[in-house]
Amino acid sequence: MTPSSTALLTIDLQNDFLHPEGAYGRAGQGADSIKALPNRIAPVKTALTKAGGSYISAQFTLVPGRGREPLISPHLKKLRPFLTKGDFEPGSFGHSLVDTLAPADFTVEKVAYSALYQTRLEYILRAMKIDSLIIGGIVTNGGVASTVRDAHLRDIHTILLSDGCAAFKDDVHEATLKSLGSVTEIMTCAEAVTLLGGTS
Repeated sequence: MTPSSTALLTIDLQNDFLHPEGAYGRAGQGADSIKALPNRIAPVKTALTKAGGSYISAQFTLVPGRGREPLISPHLKKLRPFLTKGDFEPGSFGHSLVDTLAPADFTVEKVAYSALYQTRLEYILRAMKIDSLIIGGIVTNGGVASTVRDAHLRDIHTILLSDGCAAFKDDVHEATLKSLGSVTEIMTCAEAVTLLGGTS
């Protein structure tokens, strides 16, 4: 892995997911393991960018339709009925990357689980000659797993941060890490910092 051709890619670390005044916070949805992620990942960002790498933030997006009513897929509407107008809307506080990790070198709006599905991420990777991704974020069994598997299908080398991603339930997180072991390298945030020549 060469830092200059490597990017840290975080999935959905946005105010609407993590901030108390965001969509999930207002609905009482969250987990301590998820809230801890930005502070865990920040040293990885610092070490990689200092070594010449890039930081990409993939951010879940609800595209506003007429009257700014969000375009929500039926399965998500059923799963998260509290989502409403203004949530995850581009340009809003809730859609933004959390302060601990801001700013990103590149921001990718995504409308589904995978950061590689119908987004500009592949264009950025090609343009920046990036062939390795260090991945963290939420949730392990959703956006993170989908992105890791999509990257594997494209022969993109990935490192999954075992303590840099989380799910709403710890047992689901652990089971997902185990299942992804055949398609990605897995290490802790501290191990990634050491690999990049930083101090954890």
